[in-house]
Amino acid sequence: MIIIGLFAVAGVAFLVVEVLARRPGSTIPTFGDLTAAILRFEVSRIPVGRIGVYGFWWWVGWHFFAR
Repeated sequence: MIIIGLFAVAGVAFLVVEVLARRPGSTIPTFGDLTAAILRFEVSRIPVGRIGVYGFWWWVGWHFFAR
């Protein structure tokens, strides 16, 4: 029950930050802006950000959906 509650709190916090980011004149980046910045990150023309995002989704799929 504690873990489910923590996931619910994290989801609500995510929604609150996204709503605050979409207000006119807000300096908080939206989730889409953060994702775009991470995906553009490169080191010596190697797309490190893109590899990291794909690796994260692979990890999520492996741990939660591969059973």
